[in-house]
Amino acid sequence: MSEFDVWASVVLLTISTLITRSGFFLFGHAVKLPPKLQHALGYAPAAAMAAIVMPDLVLTGSVVDISWNNPKLLAGIGGAMVFLATRHLLGTIIAGMALFTVLRLAF
Repeated sequence: MSEFDVWASVVLLTISTLITRSGFFLFGHAVKLPPKLQHALGYAPAAAMAAIVMPDLVLTGSVVDISWNNPKLLAGIGGAMVFLATRHLLGTIIAGMALFTVLRLAF
């Protein structure tokens, strides 16, 4: 692949990203989504976060490790319990990281 090909790819991908991402800003007033779809889209960030975080909690290397010896999984469960009890995001992060550190040192 030549240097021109690399730069052409970068420029074309930048243009396509700008077009696809700015479409709703430019034409959003003309597009009306049904209320049920708007409600469902509210869950997209949580679903994306779960899809990113869950594999890290249950995988050790490339093996699924759902056991009491997995400090990441136990810290994630502890953090979820803190969030359910307090609904405080910063406290959840602090408690989860502290629990992970203690469990990691214990195992």
